[in-house]
Amino acid sequence: MDKILIEGQKKIEGKIKISGSKNSSLPILAASLLSDSEIKINNVPRLSDVFLMIKILESLNSKVTFNKDFCKIKTSRPDNLRVSYDLVRKMRASFLILGPLLTRYGKAEVSLPGGCAIGTRPVDLHIEGLKMMGANITIKDGYVRAKVIGKLKGTEIKFKKISVGATENIMMAATLAEGVTLIKNAAKEPEIVDLANFLIKMGAKIIGHGTKNIKVTGIKKLFACEHKIMPDRIEAGTFALCVMGCSGSLMLENMNNDVCDHLVKIFSPLKPLYLKKRKKGECLHVTKVNKNLQSVKITTKEYPGFPTDLQAQLTASLLKSNGKLELKENIFENRFMHISELKRMGANIKLKGSKLKIIGVEELLGAEVMATDLRASSSLIIAGLMANGITTVNRVYHLDRGYENLEKKLENCGVIIRRISS
Repeated sequence: MDKILIEGQKKIEGKIKISGSKNSSLPILAASLLSDSEIKINNVPRLSDVFLMIKILESLNSKVTFNKDFCKIKTSRPDNLRVSYDLVRKMRASFLILGPLLTRYGKAEVSLPGGCAIGTRPVDLHIEGLKMMGANITIKDGYVRAKVIGKLKGTEIKFKKISVGATENIMMAATLAEGVTLIKNAAKEPEIVDLANFLIKMGAKIIGHGTKNIKVTGIKKLFACEHKIMPDRIEAGTFALCVMGCSGSLMLENMNNDVCDHLVKIFSPLKPLYLKKRKKGECLHVTKVNKNLQSVKITTKEYPGFPTDLQAQLTASLLKSNGKLELKENIFENRFMHISELKRMGANIKLKGSKLKIIGVEELLGAEVMATDLRASSSLIIAGLMANGITTVNRVYHLDRGYENLEKKLENCGVIIRRISS
């Protein structure tokens, strides 16, 4: 397993090109199954999760060419509509192929998914929604077996809980269903909007994306298109929090207006962190200014609130801050596994239920730590950048699921960091 070694307490100065969004790329790749025409996707990040989704597509008789950040996909009818546990077990987003397969071919058999162990994250909302559209679904031997006689039927589906994945799966399934599907209490994330825009380019009839009510009018066939993946707001936020923890200045490039505005808003309680849009939102300048951090209370929420995917990184960035610092995790019940590893480096964190309080320390000390999930791994990188001495982060395969060349991007900005392959 690879390790990352960091020599801490170095200022971060330079430019970083933000990659395409992981959380946008995966559903858009899955949506390519909806058409037999050639699909072209730009700004695709080279991540282990992306490569895994491509393997899944290839197992379903898709021909995929992936060169640099450009992906070309041509799908033919699969010989087998079963997707095995070996392909699905490592990534929860793999379950997003269920809706496209079922609506296009009337049948699918997909293993229950795996992914980071940060909570239960059940797929019941996906299954209930597809059942309401007429699918017959059973679960046997760890596989979700779905079929429909004829076509899925448009209907009104109101989620009892906001779910990004369920919104994506039902929206994709509805594009080729008969009639109109109204998704209520839908997720409003920018990645949902990016997927909808991609589907619209293929010919889908969708309105309301980005709001709590999405309306999809089914059509018979989807066509070829070309699409550019939005920038990864979680990667951009992670690098901004590196500046918060270490000081310095970063110019984040390959951005857009919406992501810049989102980051400016969610980081507004962090007074020492100054963010300013440049080049009409194509760049975001991030600096740490000389301001005191008096009191911060942040709660993770669905978009447009503070993302749960940045909670661990925020925690790390505040470990040497003064003031009253309190974070509450509202999305996943088990997203605190990074706390014990941060404590190995001298962090003073009190955890009670879903709330954590951070008591700032003067110094963090480098240590050997272990990544437990994707976002926890980046929090340990931030802590290592802040620490005195050498930090070794183990199990960085978690990091590779969601960050493209993170250590190289930091190295180009004055950080002493390197990967060791064993």
